[in-house]
Amino acid sequence: MTTHHPSGTARGRRLAALVATGVLAIAGLTLPAASAQAAPVLLSQGKTATASTTENADYLGARFAVDGDNGSRWASQATDNQWIQVDLGASASIERVDLRWESAYGKGYLIQTSDNGTTWSTVATKTNGTGGNESLTVSGTGRYVRLQGTARATGYGYSLWEFQVFGTAGTGGGTGGGGGTGTCGTTNVAQGRTATASSSEGAGTAAPFAVDGKADTRWASSFADNQWFQVDLGSSQQVCQVALSWEGAYGKAFQVQLSDNGTTWTTAATVTNGTGGNQTVAAAGTGRYLRLNLQTRATGYGFSLWEVAVNTTGGGTTDPGTGGGNGGLTGHGDVVGPADGKVRLIGSQGNWTLAVNGKKWVTKGMTWGPAISEFPANVANFKELGVNTIRTWGTDAGSKALFDAAATAGIRVVAGFWLAPGGGPGSGGCPNYVTDATYKANSMNDIVTWVTAYKDNPGVLMWDVGNESLLGLGNCYSGAELETQRAAYATFVNDAAKRIHQIDPNHPVTSTDAWTGAWPYLKANAPDLDLYGLNSYGAICDAKQTWINGGYTKPYLITEGGPAGEWEVPNDVNGVPDQGTDQQNADGYTKAWSCIGAHPGVALGATLFHYGNEGDFGGIWFNIKPGNNKRLSYYAVAKAYGGTAATGHNTPPKFSGMTIASQTGVVAGANVSVNASATDPDGDAITYHVFVNSNYINKSGGLQEVPFTRSGSTFTFTAPQTLGVWKAYVFAEDGKGNVGVETRSFRVIPPAVAGTNIAQGKTATASSFDPYNGNFTPGQAVDGNVSTRWSSNWADNEWIQVDLGSKRTFSNVQLVWESAFAKGYLIQQSDNGTIWTTLSTITDGDGNVDTVGVNGNARYVRIQGVTRGTAYGYSLYELGVYA
Repeated sequence: MTTHHPSGTARGRRLAALVATGVLAIAGLTLPAASAQAAPVLLSQGKTATASTTENADYLGARFAVDGDNGSRWASQATDNQWIQVDLGASASIERVDLRWESAYGKGYLIQTSDNGTTWSTVATKTNGTGGNESLTVSGTGRYVRLQGTARATGYGYSLWEFQVFGTAGTGGGTGGGGGTGTCGTTNVAQGRTATASSSEGAGTAAPFAVDGKADTRWASSFADNQWFQVDLGSSQQVCQVALSWEGAYGKAFQVQLSDNGTTWTTAATVTNGTGGNQTVAAAGTGRYLRLNLQTRATGYGFSLWEVAVNTTGGGTTDPGTGGGNGGLTGHGDVVGPADGKVRLIGSQGNWTLAVNGKKWVTKGMTWGPAISEFPANVANFKELGVNTIRTWGTDAGSKALFDAAATAGIRVVAGFWLAPGGGPGSGGCPNYVTDATYKANSMNDIVTWVTAYKDNPGVLMWDVGNESLLGLGNCYSGAELETQRAAYATFVNDAAKRIHQIDPNHPVTSTDAWTGAWPYLKANAPDLDLYGLNSYGAICDAKQTWINGGYTKPYLITEGGPAGEWEVPNDVNGVPDQGTDQQNADGYTKAWSCIGAHPGVALGATLFHYGNEGDFGGIWFNIKPGNNKRLSYYAVAKAYGGTAATGHNTPPKFSGMTIASQTGVVAGANVSVNASATDPDGDAITYHVFVNSNYINKSGGLQEVPFTRSGSTFTFTAPQTLGVWKAYVFAEDGKGNVGVETRSFRVIPPAVAGTNIAQGKTATASSFDPYNGNFTPGQAVDGNVSTRWSSNWADNEWIQVDLGSKRTFSNVQLVWESAFAKGYLIQQSDNGTIWTTLSTITDGDGNVDTVGVNGNARYVRIQGVTRGTAYGYSLYELGVYA
């Protein structure tokens, strides 16, 4: 549908789309309130929600309506008498209910409250629901709040992006915790010890370089099999695992051996299918000396190791994510200061360390998307991923439950504060950071309130002020004013950092933006920040050199990272961003962690994007566990972080490819044939699902499951009626909590009409056209290109006509509508362009493609609008007249 707003850059539009489906939506989790004391509190977010039915339990369950994410939703089955309810945890005073409807909304419904979930009192009755965003002022009390549907507005069920209950909280309820400690310590007992080897490629690749704790030095052997590397641990140790950070020349087959005298060896582990990269090997045994007996090379070079890390039982406390796979981020858990409970940034230029309670803390994290109440149930996943940190985008009254549960599990939180225009270009809100004293005062009050509340909470790792706002200001201002605003924003961030340090000197402060281009503004205007936060995807490997070239004096934390974003990848054959394969997405996480590890002492780790249940367009691009199913990306993160899920676990089905027949031209309503071959590495039976998405047509983030038939690896389903570029997704589930996902685009085109289109390329005129968003002149409707269009003013009585050049006989008129269609219109003809005769009257138009048979003979053909199908005007991709 026509947006009627100036469009931004290509990158801006793509980032805006991403934000709408994934990043900004999650910010809804904790958007700050301007007046926390006066306004009613959002009580429902993150609480337990249930419903009478759901269209799809994995992707459209009730919980998605209370997760604070505008890109996920609940959808019921297609009957009137459906309901959704939320348990607030304790009786509360209810003041307002906000509903954010998807297009399948309720025309009639009740808002009800209950103390026991059985006996209900109605506090609001709606008989004329309008959909969209509805806010209802109510007065009632109860622990449970329910929306009881009475009448649907569409042929579908009820569907809510968000169901929000506001009021004054009562008491009761609580959060669980989880997680235990393992027996394998985290201290690298090999670092700095004496190392020797059978050979080395040269003086610059001698054995000691593999235990020096640096990511840019290594040991390399001569080009031969049967080499060895050993390290003297200084005393007899009970070894539990060895973490190997291989250079490209890695070992295919090798043994981990232990000895008390350096002569007689006992094999503690055997590897026959070495994978290279960051490899963690469980090795149980006791000895002073540890040797890698390297038997078979994987390449034509020798054996080459950036780092060898050895962990022991009793060798340090066990924190989540302290296994191998650190790359250059070694030494997690090493004692570097007093055990006083504080979080500190210690070290000097280019050699910084984050320390938590006196021990080095390598941040191995994920951004957090689910409801707070779901955190305890996910602790086991974090343990097997090796995650020790999560990140949120906002902090409010509900954050305590998350901080407490995280602390119980030994996990820390990068606690965010949202500032407009957060989320990059296309995000909402454009405050003036020079003149808007009220906005700045309210934002500062919010920061002060929650830092004061949580400064002593053991779940907090650091404070993060703002998210992508320096980039986002480019969508609000330009030229000299943009520079002024960016400097003023960075100054406000610095004021916030100073105020936070006054209240809480025991936690560092950072600020996140989406590009290293933000760093100069922070360097010049925010000296009180302790470190910089950076959201970076495809460009993450450039951060190190940019930091060096810019002469920066602060370390940084990657606060979002993963596979290349929609705005960074090349377009596919249909002109839309090519997401790549499931494996390529997983490789994006591996690459990100490798590039972080290549900047030791400056890059302090990451909270990679994203850990959540979102199964929408953005969730499939970035999420590691959509619908609670683990993807290849989940296991890639585990391998990077040294988590236990990296080896010995049941893993997802893998696709060997995906193709779509007639990918650039699938006729609306015809069969779509998709070939997607998947196998399961564990031999599990595979269950398939097929979804489609229309993001590139109407910015819809949701996936629609479609019926299909399957023959071997070929899936056949009916193409949508709406024209444009769609995406098809094939899900392969193994029944063990894993899913493989492959996706490709396909273009839906109108059905062919017999004969010749005698209107194509002819002169077209119209009563009006939309000049705001591009070339929407009448000629665009007769150019034979279904990606260009004519668009009228926003009124019923609009028309478009085409001059055929001479009097012609024709039998069909085909109208290819954009989403702004005509419900009622006339097809008319004329010999002189003045006196018109009606050939056909349409009163029930539904958009998409209309092919109307007529008995025509004239020079001019006109489409005369009578009734619009939307609040916009009329918009046609093509007006075809066929002889």
